[in-house]
Amino acid sequence: MARLVLLRHGESQWNLENRFTGWVDVPLSPRGVEEAKNAGDKLKGFTFDRAFTSVLSRANETLRFVLEAIGQTAIPIEKDKALNERMYGELQGLNKAETATKYGDAQVKIWRRSYDVRPPGGESLKDTAERVLPYYDTRIKPCVLKGETILIAAHGNSLRALVMQLEELSKEQVLELNIPTGAPLLYELDNSGKVLSHRYL
Repeated sequence: MARLVLLRHGESQWNLENRFTGWVDVPLSPRGVEEAKNAGDKLKGFTFDRAFTSVLSRANETLRFVLEAIGQTAIPIEKDKALNERMYGELQGLNKAETATKYGDAQVKIWRRSYDVRPPGGESLKDTAERVLPYYDTRIKPCVLKGETILIAAHGNSLRALVMQLEELSKEQVLELNIPTGAPLLYELDNSGKVLSHRYL
């Protein structure tokens, strides 16, 4: 049996400021650092074979704090932009409340939560899934099939795309899926990669 832990990075400075972040490389906030360290405390007792993360520093920092907390800084780590957050295009850097005032709450919710509607110049969740899932299938799933214990430190939408596939969620169900920052989500999978159980730690 394989174990797969999904971890959304700790709160970033722009999460704190309620801004659309996307591919902008924003650091963790002080609270985000604490969330990452707390995630490490929750993962003590796990022995990871390898870790995967995006190329963005908020995910990299979160992973580093976790691995330091559990004393496993020497494991193989693969960084790839396939795991980056959804790219929000023209919304990146804008305050979410101000954006809702400008475009309307309903439109902003569609941009944030719909499956296949892109914000101006950005990616939909469907677009994000089209880079996350092939990467999972080619780089991560083979490790799962070997029965390894894997940690993925990534982002709200890249992880939503992956959870949608793992849990076989519909396009409607994924709209309401919210993955909190700094909360490790453990999946146990059989030798075919099928999910046996999942829970937050």
